[in-house]
Amino acid sequence: QVQLVESGGGLVQTGGSLRLSCVASGRTFTTYAMGWFRQAPGKEREFVAAISWSGGSTSYADSVKGRFTISRDNAKNTVYLQMNTLKPEDTAVYYCNLGSGLRAVVAGSYGYWGQGTQVTVSS
Repeated sequence: QVQLVESGGGLVQTGGSLRLSCVASGRTFTTYAMGWFRQAPGKEREFVAAISWSGGSTSYADSVKGRFTISRDNAKNTVYLQMNTLKPEDTAVYYCNLGSGLRAVVAGSYGYWGQGTQVTVSS
């Protein structure tokens, strides 16, 4: 089982930026893709972005393309989400996850989630 710990959320004004981090620990003996999801009050969890083990392939939800950038540092077992030009619609609890590849991450196949980190964008 892999433990996931998200951090970096906070309160920011519309147009501002935040950088989220997620550290994976535990049984990570094989390569894995990682990604980010978010869940706003009253809504289902939705996919945000994913990145392959090598960092060579990425996937983004249409709503964040051009504004968010996912990256990773395998030496630190950490995935990042740089969020720019934030909008009130981005307000949600952000969670990271992992999978055998991009498709698995996008599907949210791994059943264990971290505590999430709250992102609030005020207008």
